[in-house]
Amino acid sequence: MNPRFPTTTTTTTGDRETGRRAPGAGEPPAPPAPAPPPTSLTPSAPPPGIRKALPARLFAVHGTNAEMRWEALRGEGDLTPERLFFVRNHTSTPLVDAASWRLTLWGSGLRRGPVSFTYRDLLAMPAEEVTAFVECAGNGRSLYGEQQSQDVTGTPWRLGAVGVARWRGVPLAALLGRAGMTGDAVALMPRGLDPDYVDGGENLGRVRRPLPVTKALDDVLVAYEMNGRPLPPDHGFPARLVVPGWAGIAWIKWLGDVEVSAEPLESPWSSRLYRMHGPGHPPGGGPPLTRTGVKSAFELPWPARLRAGRGHLLHGRSWSGNGRVVRVDVSDDEGVSWRPARLHGDRSPHGWVRWTFRWVPPGVGEAGLLARAVDETGAVQPERAAYNHLGYAFDAVVRHPVVVT
Repeated sequence: MNPRFPTTTTTTTGDRETGRRAPGAGEPPAPPAPAPPPTSLTPSAPPPGIRKALPARLFAVHGTNAEMRWEALRGEGDLTPERLFFVRNHTSTPLVDAASWRLTLWGSGLRRGPVSFTYRDLLAMPAEEVTAFVECAGNGRSLYGEQQSQDVTGTPWRLGAVGVARWRGVPLAALLGRAGMTGDAVALMPRGLDPDYVDGGENLGRVRRPLPVTKALDDVLVAYEMNGRPLPPDHGFPARLVVPGWAGIAWIKWLGDVEVSAEPLESPWSSRLYRMHGPGHPPGGGPPLTRTGVKSAFELPWPARLRAGRGHLLHGRSWSGNGRVVRVDVSDDEGVSWRPARLHGDRSPHGWVRWTFRWVPPGVGEAGLLARAVDETGAVQPERAAYNHLGYAFDAVVRHPVVVT
């Protein structure tokens, strides 16, 4: 699908609306070149990489992405501080001017022409907050090879492409209501303002992915705050989507426009990428990835180094896109036996649960620690993740290597 752009600019403040329709506005025109579309504030040259500092003790850098090191979370509360939050960029972080930024809703699913909201408009509307994790669909990808001896392609995340924040913003449903969404609308196409993504020499345009109207009307936010502060540039300033329980690709950053359509929509991020391809999956791939599975991680270096002859209070976290985690068990004998961990802290339906487990190493040498979570729907982490060529959705129990000295 080629990008399409609205041909009307309308500014909405409260309940007042002004605007004019461009000549020949029956069909959206082809995107101008090199001028940006009406909602774009992309700089003349793409900014370099990631904006925030990435000290090696806190992050592992993978090209345009930065993975949090789990041991950095030790001692932190339920929320992930922004300085530790992972970064997933397809290209690079744009710097967007909030004063001139507009969020434009447009398409065949609206009663009127396109409607644009300013940053001040968002701040003036009734706001909601939600504590929720965001996780890259490829989180755990390297473990297909390390743990299951299977070849996959993509960014080699271990488990650090996840974080929990308190998000504040305007329900997307409220914006759709003000824009005049009709009952015929079936799909949305949120699109970011980051530079075009080129894959294998093919320009796929700016990151965008369809979102069903039913999900949009349920619990999706257009967020402008993260942990009580305006969104940092790397995390979507001035506004991003928050889509609780769904894979991070749905959480479009630097939100610029949303197509509201009376027809189904697709993009490369739904038709080719972020689907399960390979043995056991349909030709062309399975359905687009949405809700995430159950996962667990220890707050330990990889590998961890612990002393023998003493007890250690191990810390970890577990999360699920299905809802609250209600139980976590730990094994130190390759899954032969399991003992319950102690759960702590906030048990938000969209966050994670912190837990501890007291462990005395049985002796000197190499060992493996396993954590297995169960969520409120009864879903349990499996022994093996469902293989797919692109390495998405690794949800198996992870063997965390430990060297006891």
